[in-house]
Amino acid sequence: MAKVNPDFSETLKDYGAFDLTACYNCGTCTAVCTLSDEENSIPRKMVRYGVLGLEEEIQSSVDPWLCYYCGECSTSCPRQAGPGELMMSLRRYLTASYDWTGLSRRFYTSKIWEIAAIMLLSALILVLFLLFHGPMTTELTPQGGVQLNTFAPWKRIETGDWIMAGILSFFLLSNIFRMYRKIFHGPQKIRVPFRLFFTQLWELIFHFLTQWRFSKSTRTTRIGRKELKISPYWVSHWLLMSGYVLLFTMIVVFLEWFQTDIIHPWWHPQRLLGYYATFGLAFGLIFFVYGRIRRDQENNKHSHYTDWTFLVLLSGTVITGILVHIFRISGLPYATYYTYVLHLMILFPMLMIEVPFSKWSHLAYRPFAVYFNGVRNAALKIKK
Repeated sequence: MAKVNPDFSETLKDYGAFDLTACYNCGTCTAVCTLSDEENSIPRKMVRYGVLGLEEEIQSSVDPWLCYYCGECSTSCPRQAGPGELMMSLRRYLTASYDWTGLSRRFYTSKIWEIAAIMLLSALILVLFLLFHGPMTTELTPQGGVQLNTFAPWKRIETGDWIMAGILSFFLLSNIFRMYRKIFHGPQKIRVPFRLFFTQLWELIFHFLTQWRFSKSTRTTRIGRKELKISPYWVSHWLLMSGYVLLFTMIVVFLEWFQTDIIHPWWHPQRLLGYYATFGLAFGLIFFVYGRIRRDQENNKHSHYTDWTFLVLLSGTVITGILVHIFRISGLPYATYYTYVLHLMILFPMLMIEVPFSKWSHLAYRPFAVYFNGVRNAALKIKK
């Protein structure tokens, strides 16, 4: 017998949901959703589970992750119940339910906790630089650039990067394991042949690299005289995601090559990759910030404070990163050193908070949800 949590609708309000009792289960939201199918009735089933307080059923479902919030369901809702925003709130709630540390719940439900964590992690970076930075030399390289590695040796930074990457991987992967446990060992326990986790692995890789479900938005984009079914949200999201993944890989794995005092020509691969990553991040940021300021689309009308925290931190990271590059190649030592410290003071808390506990974790949970959904559906077909 399913367990009912009568206070669940109130719990969801802390994550941004509206009044669930406004829904009278007409099914319009699912009828207009292009991502809904026989296996995943999006978003109607989740709305119904939320109204009934079926918390365990929601935790064992992948449906919230299969929604990319195009906003059509909320626009079409005759009761203005906000099913799209409910799905967004459920993603925040599920992120908190997967997290065994409880930090996600704290960050999503308390501004004080999130701000305090950001300040604490920023202060840690500042203290480390005050104690361990190298000489702040004003002597420039033969090419006229700043000797950044004299002030912040890449080997020390790389060591810190690998420690940070290890911590992030531990928290995120352990939370993904909890996600797996809830989906396959929840109220509707499913016996899955082990081989299916390998045969369906392509879905995880494909959807992580392409974010393809995002492209199935019903909105169209006009290019010249042709109206093409290209989702601007998919393009912007993919550029943001690819820029982030590329830059993270460069600063963690290839820092010796990336953080160099040599000023390469603009067409050098090191600079081209850096410029692409910066462009992807900047383009995505401008698109999403502009949309949230204008609030002219349904999926931008309601912003949780953590959405803005993420955008502010990422914007600060991108802007300071650009300034470090400009100051470095322009031969401005002190501007380079101080901006570099500020850059890491913003970047470090953004990664430590957003990747395992908040917005950036969605980059992992979404493709894993598609993957687990494929594994589950394949197992159900074998059972039949």
